Amino acid sequence: MSVAIVTGASKGLGRALAEALAARGWDLVLDARGAGALKEAEAAVAAHGTRVAALPGDVVDAGHRAALVAAARELGGVDLLVHNASALGAEPLVTLAHLPLSGLRRALEVNTVAALGLVQEALPALRASAAGAVIAVSSDAAVEAYATWGGYGASKAALDRLAAVLAVEEPALRVWAVDPGDMATELYAAAVPDDDAPRPAPARVVPAFLRLLDERPDSGRYTASALLAQGR
Repeated sequence: MSVAIVTGASKGLGRALAEALAARGWDLVLDARGAGALKEAEAAVAAHGTRVAALPGDVVDAGHRAALVAAARELGGVDLLVHNASALGAEPLVTLAHLPLSGLRRALEVNTVAALGLVQEALPALRASAAGAVIAVSSDAAVEAYATWGGYGASKAALDRLAAVLAVEEPALRVWAVDPGDMATELYAAAVPDDDAPRPAPARVVPAFLRLLDERPDSGRYTASALLAQGR
């Protein structure tokens, strides 16, 4: 039985991916800051008949990260680590001239520093897995210069670099940074509340992540749009 840790799993892409993994028989450890929404996600995932541990908390907290990995070990180990938890740094997003430095620090702590901290905590278990993999949920803001997305984009660009170096240092693992593209999520709505253009639901993007797990391509940076197009 495979075990995955999915952060930011109470809603949006994290929850959609968790439910898809559960439907495939994965056991799951779920994290989110909001206990109420996480409890709802836990129930939806458990309905697939798999084992699930849901731990509310903040990935910035080292103790919480240790608890996530400990819960996964109780289920059998860590075969997949998905760092999906994200912070914008400002809601709504603002230009760099107005970005609070505290907001930039928050984005870096959640999106980058906590991601590395969780990898470090889980690395012995990932190495012990026959198919250990790490997915870092990235963004096109990591590679494109969009006004107001500077702080968030910088944190995701740093996450991409950490993923690339981890892949070199841990060649036995698969390490994928994945840009899911724009989605209809609360995070995007908080970032740009005046933008009401239609966007795909997170569940529409999940098959791209499942394709990585099925085909296990080389470590690297991928976009969901390219993965979905190749799968047609």
